[in-house]
Amino acid sequence: MGFIPNDADIPPAYDDRIFKRILASPEGKPALVDLVCALLGQDVQNVVVRNSEIPPDDTEEKAERLDLNCRSEDGTQIDIEIQASRIEEEDKTDSGFQNLKGKGIYYLCDLHASQPSRGLERYDKLARTYQVTFCRYTVFPERESFLNTFSLRHDTDNGLLSDALHVVYVELSKLKGVLRKPVEEMTDLEKWAVFFRYADIRRHREIINRVIESKEAMQVAGTLLMEVTQDERDRAVQRSRRMYQTD
Repeated sequence: MGFIPNDADIPPAYDDRIFKRILASPEGKPALVDLVCALLGQDVQNVVVRNSEIPPDDTEEKAERLDLNCRSEDGTQIDIEIQASRIEEEDKTDSGFQNLKGKGIYYLCDLHASQPSRGLERYDKLARTYQVTFCRYTVFPERESFLNTFSLRHDTDNGLLSDALHVVYVELSKLKGVLRKPVEEMTDLEKWAVFFRYADIRRHREIINRVIESKEAMQVAGTLLMEVTQDERDRAVQRSRRMYQTD
């Protein structure tokens, strides 16, 4: 059923390698499809991961980008990544996180422009593109919601220019209120956010297991998280990464 024992010592599901191991594996397909449905707010039947490989283990390679580049059956492109540690900002006192935001915009535009354009006469037929960042820290302190989405709109009246491009931030630091909700009242995205943020914390294990029990896709994720935990090689890599980050 994918339940996590109360005394289990497991790595955080928001670690980029663990995150990708769960969602990019063939066994994790139901979990990925369900997560994409929750992010897009629509029914998606199939999602293909276009970069399922994980870079070689190298604790000194800080620039590796462990994202999930996906495409749904209607051609929609979704790039999902997790930002567990704070990205370096030019101004240490700046709470605007312009470097992080610029990173998301850069990858969004790069992915959207990667679509074949030779012989294309209708640019409105390009697939929609989403850049999704699960962020462990708060990016928008002035906004109460843990989910913030942005598209192309008029500077004055907020009229929509196009829904072809979307930047999405899921702030895992804003879930204390969600934790107090009954699991049956949580949205699917709330369940996924709670799972990624709190699965490794023992004092929240009871609610995590109720979240896992609530959906088959969550049970798949819970099972894969435990399998990764039991993989001694992954545990060694995780320890090395923690040591490198601490140093």
